[in-house]
Amino acid sequence: MSFPRAWGLGTSSTLINNIGQWLQIDAFELLSKSFGGSGYDIACAKTNSPIIYHLENETPHFKTVNFNPQFKENIHFIYLNQKQSSKSAISNYVTQRHKVAPVLSKINTITEQAIACLEGKSFAKLMEQHEIIMSDILEIKTVKEKLFPDFKGVIKSLGAWGGDFIMVISKENPKNYFKEKGYATILTYEEMVLA
Repeated sequence: MSFPRAWGLGTSSTLINNIGQWLQIDAFELLSKSFGGSGYDIACAKTNSPIIYHLENETPHFKTVNFNPQFKENIHFIYLNQKQSSKSAISNYVTQRHKVAPVLSKINTITEQAIACLEGKSFAKLMEQHEIIMSDILEIKTVKEKLFPDFKGVIKSLGAWGGDFIMVISKENPKNYFKEKGYATILTYEEMVLA
């Protein structure tokens, strides 16, 4: 890995994907029989490009997309100083999964609009909408409500929802704000994504 293991970022899924390649078996099936989950991280481990991903009848589908926003200098990633348990986050999601169907078309529209976004303000609004939808589904507060209510910008949970990393979209550089709150690992968009 090219990053600290404590960060998460799909470490378990990367291992499962690599074991699958080594043994020449389906990594998605191996994930299903071990940790469980959607398989999104497996798809990420299989490509070096941005992707969109969905399950259809429990079968993974993903394709690469072009996402290199002009407003990337307004996007940062902050490590929340604790690795979330993927298993417990998946378990929580599974108990609330029935709530996804009614909002799935809205989530898909947000995804399509975010990929095509040309300006940061619109992108931030879309991420905020997604965050609120997921907060309602999972019946938990957004990370911004819970930890950063005074932050001037948008905060989007990533990974095991509510832990590991957050994505921050703001006009101002957020480094001082988060460092003062005790969060020292702050990555720019360019530092986070594969080049």
